[in-house]
Amino acid sequence: MKDAVEALGPPHTEVDLILVNGTSVGFAHRLRDGDRVSVYPVFESFDVAGLSPLREIPLRDLRFVADVHLGKLARLLRLLGFDVTWSATASDRDIAETSAAQHRVALTRDRGLLKRRRIDRGLFVRQDDPLEQLIDVVSRLDLGRRLAPFTRCMSCNGRLVTVEKDEVDAMLPPVTRARVEHFTRCASCGRAYWRGAHHAALQRVVDDVRRRAGV
Repeated sequence: MKDAVEALGPPHTEVDLILVNGTSVGFAHRLRDGDRVSVYPVFESFDVAGLSPLREIPLRDLRFVADVHLGKLARLLRLLGFDVTWSATASDRDIAETSAAQHRVALTRDRGLLKRRRIDRGLFVRQDDPLEQLIDVVSRLDLGRRLAPFTRCMSCNGRLVTVEKDEVDAMLPPVTRARVEHFTRCASCGRAYWRGAHHAALQRVVDDVRRRAGV
């Protein structure tokens, strides 16, 4: 089954459910002449009760690892609240090991990477523009109802927590210190966030994704 699916184009890492003659099967299933086959990607809205997904650990608890070419996509996914690791120096082997060890979906522009045996979960990113990549990933994985904007650090992927102004006061520009009262801070790297001039542009990205994802 696995060889037949990949011969048609989609990497096996993008497949979450296979039905043969109405029965769910695994990648090792042997096809016979006349079999009717349906292959499904990861989804959230389709009811799979009573069927057998291909993985014991479901893809619904989505975390990602992005390849070296997808740094901007990684930041935008973090903007939406998704857990994404990324390194400018990560090798294909590093990405495959991280994906396997941490059960992360590998995001890549390299189909060859998705055929590595160590990668069980992966998605080939089709678009060139980072915003279009973001919308493509959200749409194909049916993530529209799982967005949690402004809850992760776009720089390091850490969680953002609400803090009092005096906790970040020393980091603030004078104008911000005078005008802004509400702040969050990354629990990992300590970076402070507030609704400054940049916030409106980021909010437009979030609104565009929600609109195009139908939520």
